[in-house]
Amino acid sequence: MKVLLSANEAVARGGWEAGVEVASAYPGTPSTEILESFARYPDVYAEWATNEKVAMDVAIGAAYAGRRALTCMKHVGLNVAADAFFYASMTGLEAGLVFVSADDPQMHSSQNEQDNRHYAKFARVPCLEPSDSQEAKELVGVALEISEQFDTPVLLRLTTRLCHTDTLVELGERVTKPPTVEKYPRNPAKYVMVPGNARKKHPIIEERIRQLAEFAETFPHNRIEWGQRDLGIVTCGVAYQYAKEVFPEASVLRLGMTYPLPRQMVRDFAAQVERLVVLEELDPFLEEEIRLMGVEVYSGPEPYEGGKSIFPACGELDPGVVRQAAITAGLLPPSAAAPVPQLEKRELPARPPVLCPGCPHRSVFVELRRSKLPIQGDIGCYTLGLLPPLSSIHTCGCMGAGIGVAHGADVAGDEERHVAVIGDSTFFHTGMPALLNVVYNRGKSITVIMDNRITAMTGHQDNPSTGKTLQGQETVKIDFEPLVRALGVEEVHVVDAYDVKAVRDAFKACRQHDGPSVLITRRECALLPEVRRTWLPLRIDPEKCVACWTCIRTGCPALRKSEEIFEKTGRQKAEIDPLLCTGCELCAQLCPNGAILFRDQMGE
Repeated sequence: MKVLLSANEAVARGGWEAGVEVASAYPGTPSTEILESFARYPDVYAEWATNEKVAMDVAIGAAYAGRRALTCMKHVGLNVAADAFFYASMTGLEAGLVFVSADDPQMHSSQNEQDNRHYAKFARVPCLEPSDSQEAKELVGVALEISEQFDTPVLLRLTTRLCHTDTLVELGERVTKPPTVEKYPRNPAKYVMVPGNARKKHPIIEERIRQLAEFAETFPHNRIEWGQRDLGIVTCGVAYQYAKEVFPEASVLRLGMTYPLPRQMVRDFAAQVERLVVLEELDPFLEEEIRLMGVEVYSGPEPYEGGKSIFPACGELDPGVVRQAAITAGLLPPSAAAPVPQLEKRELPARPPVLCPGCPHRSVFVELRRSKLPIQGDIGCYTLGLLPPLSSIHTCGCMGAGIGVAHGADVAGDEERHVAVIGDSTFFHTGMPALLNVVYNRGKSITVIMDNRITAMTGHQDNPSTGKTLQGQETVKIDFEPLVRALGVEEVHVVDAYDVKAVRDAFKACRQHDGPSVLITRRECALLPEVRRTWLPLRIDPEKCVACWTCIRTGCPALRKSEEIFEKTGRQKAEIDPLLCTGCELCAQLCPNGAILFRDQMGE
């Protein structure tokens, strides 16, 4: 039976069909749906781990125990998991293990667009790249077979467009495999990477890569599709789809294994075409490898000066980008440019990214804006505190960085008091060691943990504060206050995020404390189903509104300027969009004239 699946769903299906028993991950776009889909299959264990390294360690432990395992993450997650990635390459395994990296060209929801094929080369781990959902499903099983044949983990690289595009997939049955070992291995020479053992393993790994390069020559997902031989294209991943669309008559070498390269296959292909080009997303990973082999790669009319020769190294490719680059390079005539469709232009209102109506983080940023202190941000919904009118984030690097950056500025002698903001899931991810470091090293920065009881930005995944596992089981619910106090913080305040005065008073107390302090703001995400059922839009009394715009400066999308004018100033009064308002009452608490009615004042 064939069904439409995204590559993320197909990877989950492929893992289930290939007998994966254990999967662990941390949610991150564009990879999140892989584990959400896998968790719904029978006879599997799936979990959200606290971060990507923990997830990878869990999968490695399962593979050591002889069970096929899978871990998945977005591209920057592999930075967090790099230690585990490298030691797994050194030790090898007892059963198949696949690491899925979902790269994000164009940075749709990321802080960079790194190309994780470099990690495969760095760690001497084979890298596979599917071109559609069917291959995504198939290559999971293939990767597990390669893993077991060559005693290595395998990196499966996806990209955003592939992750979220549905194509037809032929479904198969689950193949169950008994554990490959009867008892957890006691083999220190293989699994204990003290220097003496590690030095012996390095030449073994280099020999393994040599053998994998030989294997790549006959790997069925490395294939040549002959067409006209005036142009030959080496490509991989979703770029293969663009190659077939833009150059339908060309010959194509489609690589399903991009590390190590099938060098002889590449040489043979290059020898039989007049011009060879490489079409790949992000870095010139294949192109540089091919040039190092001494194979000539066509670079267009301009002399080659390094890097990618024809197609952009930045951003996401699509047929239009590929076609225009090909025209510029002389691979296609100018007439090949696709006509631009003439669409009816309509004036649409600007819609900048903002915190949702009723977001419990908004009160924190209103107070932080008032403080005029430097605020170190983090990755999550609250990163939107950067934007006007809140304008309350001054740095944001990666998961968990805000606390360390704030402490760094503090110990560097900066005279201002530094504040770090971090979400609940991110605090579990990498915030705890950073806060412990502040306490241990006698810092005095303020940490604000904004606990909205869910991992919100990636689509409402559970975490240790929710009391539920990925597979819906009841579990322990972690309370931040005793956790933070156990880390050594003495000045801890827990407040309702919707209580503006409580937030203000607690933040003031943190500022007055001469040492590390933590403010925990607690309120469920306004978009959770159980919260949405309680929404009740507020109203503004136009007779009391003086058009001060205090409410509008909260940045809530439900607040806007009306057509009614306040005569004394000629400014527009405020009004509330009842379709957007959740009734959080933040604006009512801030209104200096009591013009916004509280819930209990509306008589409903």
